[in-house]
Amino acid sequence: MEATGGWVGAASRVQLTVTDADTAQAVGSGDVPVLGTPRVLALVEAATVGATANRLPPGATTVGIRVELDHRAPTPVGRTVVAEARLAKADGRRLTFEVIVRDGDAVVADGRVERILVDRHRFVERAFGEG
Repeated sequence: MEATGGWVGAASRVQLTVTDADTAQAVGSGDVPVLGTPRVLALVEAATVGATANRLPPGATTVGIRVELDHRAPTPVGRTVVAEARLAKADGRRLTFEVIVRDGDAVVADGRVERILVDRHRFVERAFGEG
């Protein structure tokens, strides 16, 4: 099971309006009432999943294997951020996405996320020691 080079350029965007539940205080990653880095990471991962969701062969999924993320600016509760992911490289089963999160024109975070294409059934079996 391999990704095709034709997938390169696939993109997706997701948005989040920051609530108290998304803050560093709420998620345990700090003691400030702004968007927490774990929520930023979850947002960019959701965008990467969306970028290839309609291209996956039957029975396949992708799982995250590596993240490089610079969280550059704080985002207060009430603001809406948009995460964008673009597939920059497909090397066999390994997919490398460029990601960016913006609050309006301001860059909140950017980086790269790597995912690998796997057989969903075999992956879950292995996770539960069944394979």
